[in-house]
Amino acid sequence: MAQINGNPNTQNEDDYSGKKLKALPRQLLQRGADAVKVELQRNRLRQITDISQLTNLKELNLSRNEITDFPVEIRALRQLKTLYLNQNNIKTIPENVFPSLEKLNFLKLSTNRLEKLPSDISRCQDLTYLNLSNNCLKDLYPLVGLSRLKELYIERNQLAELPDRLFQNSSLNVFKANGNPLRKPPGEVCAGGLKDIQNYFAMLEANAPDVYTVKTMFLGNSMAGKSTLCRSLKEGCPVQVAEADRTVGIEISEFTVRDGSDSIRFLFWDFAGQEEYYITHHVFITPQAFVILAINLSSYKMDEATFKENVVFWITNLQLQIPDSVVLLVGTHVDQCQDENEVKKKKEHIEEQVKKMLDTHTVNLEQRRKNLQEVDDPSSNSEQINQIERLTEYKLKVLELVPIDCTKPADIDKLKTRIKAEVLNKDTFPSIEQTLPRSYYEVENHIQELLENGDIPEHGVVSQDVLLCELKNRLTTLDDDKLKLILQYLHRIGVIMWYKEIPELQESLFVKPSFLISLFKTVVRHDLVQELNKISSAQRKSENALVVDKKRWIRDYEERASLSNVAIRILVRTELEKIYESADKELIEEVVGSKNKEGSLLSLLKHFDVCLSTKHNSGLNPKANEFCPKKDWVPSNPTVYELDACMFPSFLPDNMQVEREWGSNSSEDLNIRVYLMPEIPHGFFHRLVVRTCSFYSPFWIGKDQCMLCCGDKRVLLRERRFDEDQFIEIRCKESALETSEDIQKAWKVIKEIMKRLDRLKEQWQGLCQKVHSPCKAQDCEDFFEWTDWHDWLEDSETNRFNLGLEEKTTCRNGHQRRTELLFPRTPDA
Repeated sequence: MAQINGNPNTQNEDDYSGKKLKALPRQLLQRGADAVKVELQRNRLRQITDISQLTNLKELNLSRNEITDFPVEIRALRQLKTLYLNQNNIKTIPENVFPSLEKLNFLKLSTNRLEKLPSDISRCQDLTYLNLSNNCLKDLYPLVGLSRLKELYIERNQLAELPDRLFQNSSLNVFKANGNPLRKPPGEVCAGGLKDIQNYFAMLEANAPDVYTVKTMFLGNSMAGKSTLCRSLKEGCPVQVAEADRTVGIEISEFTVRDGSDSIRFLFWDFAGQEEYYITHHVFITPQAFVILAINLSSYKMDEATFKENVVFWITNLQLQIPDSVVLLVGTHVDQCQDENEVKKKKEHIEEQVKKMLDTHTVNLEQRRKNLQEVDDPSSNSEQINQIERLTEYKLKVLELVPIDCTKPADIDKLKTRIKAEVLNKDTFPSIEQTLPRSYYEVENHIQELLENGDIPEHGVVSQDVLLCELKNRLTTLDDDKLKLILQYLHRIGVIMWYKEIPELQESLFVKPSFLISLFKTVVRHDLVQELNKISSAQRKSENALVVDKKRWIRDYEERASLSNVAIRILVRTELEKIYESADKELIEEVVGSKNKEGSLLSLLKHFDVCLSTKHNSGLNPKANEFCPKKDWVPSNPTVYELDACMFPSFLPDNMQVEREWGSNSSEDLNIRVYLMPEIPHGFFHRLVVRTCSFYSPFWIGKDQCMLCCGDKRVLLRERRFDEDQFIEIRCKESALETSEDIQKAWKVIKEIMKRLDRLKEQWQGLCQKVHSPCKAQDCEDFFEWTDWHDWLEDSETNRFNLGLEEKTTCRNGHQRRTELLFPRTPDA
């Protein structure tokens, strides 16, 4: 490793990282032809001059500086093979730079402000890795001709089209393009990877038609009128929905609006408003969606509490999960308001508060970024600064509120006209127009015909082999690979469901998503206790259950949010038999499972972090086999882990059991705080708990706390709020930290938890995070910031972190502790 002070070592490597440099050091320039590898990241460099003196330089790292103009002198470094210029502020790259860099094979330019590429970049014929993510690029045609390129990353730019010739490159094997307003190929195709893109272009005809498909999600509180809006728009006239007929879970429908030669296909997803259903929303809410937020104007009060309940909750969650979406506010129940003046005042109040809310969000992001840049060493905060800059690029659009009287046909027409106008507005929906091969439409049409003709069962659950066989008989020009590509596209836009990433379900397709929704709502519903009470004697006896069993099911659900697998089987079987009079016994067993096998429904609920299997917990066993990632683990007592029921953590009422098992905190516990900004999303903590407890056992879960065990290591997870800050706290009991080896084993457990937290966070695009360890001294509010901690998470070979730290670390108030109790650092680091 290069020496920290910047002096050259025997390997001709020079490390000047994090030195707050504003110019290249004279000591480095004097090295001349002897310099081979130079590290200059995390400094304050704006201009790079005289670097042409390093004529034999092969690797140069200038990442995380303040460079605005591409360093033209780099063209003189003809031996250069590796160049890092990521995380700067470069806007343009001049011509006549890259033709001189004939040996360059690695180039990282991500997180800059590039709007276009130089036309001669393709002259770098040895280039194998190129990262251009997080820029402002609109055109990739200059990259055509890079014949040796193997990895290309262009995520989060402004690309609408990709050049087909780019994918004729036989060397390319990694390509990432999410976060672009792509229409050719659509983002849903790119999500499938390189092979899907290549197949797409192979099938694309010269005169392929453009299509407008809009997934429209109806959100809002219970009884806000979402179902009435949804059904009235579909029918083209007022449709009244009785309270008893309100949505349970999610309802799906579809209709098409024609506008001259254009037609817009709407996929309507009507989400139930009760809080019990929020835990399944993440399964179906997708990016680039059109959201209709229904607000009951008759019950709306012009105060902070009502605005927060009816508007803030929904917009905040959209900002966190799909921050580039479009939201149309629709005021409902206008006919129940006193007069037009009341409607006008409420409309103005909502719009004014929404504007203030969005402006405050922008100001807070900018202030947070400014604070991070004004510290003595802003490079130490570069990861957070980049996260915040990425968030500022998202622009959630909230459109002017439309008040609607759903009893008047004219108002329904007015809303439909408004929706159509917004969808066709390219400024509002830049990627609404998509170019697709005709075979995509043909496959979808044939699937509908197979359903109508009875060639696919009424419930729409069909095996992959059967469906592929039926489609190949009708579409002889398409092979299995092309058909699978099209089916995956249809899955991503919500026309069918195919969860091939779930081993138990990879061979099954749900060509009627409504069937899948009906399964979800048998278990996740606001009136589940009533449904349990309805279980008949005959249904109990079919599972060899007694009345006392039924009472226990209800009690366990109310007190511990635990639902017996037997009860789940009965509920789902009842629903299937109600929908389909001649129920398919094989289908029922596949969905609900049996005493010896888990059904597909539970596999889905667990895959999406809605629930997890409970265990018959026993007392802690200090001699239990220790869990190690990537190694098979055998329980010391298999009967302890027998499957019994499923727990739904988001329905838990309190933390009593967790607090009893954990006991009191100690100042010497390992203690990590992961701050999620601007706030912790609804359901985030419980989804983290499901992911974590699926790997560690025994566990105890509460409303906002969870304790789990790995050998003798007891770990506590808590969702906490301090002043206005929200964070996830991870603690490991001090009693299990006797030696340095014990401490490092505890850090391994924490590392696994943080990995899961970090991956889960990726599903909320509008989040950023920071990590710190609080000072262990009593009443001290100082803390120790974790910098570049992602490197530690991604490195599977080592558990070392912050290698330059001393054996002990002192806070700003003078309190000192062993560093290994604050950071995952080994003593010999």
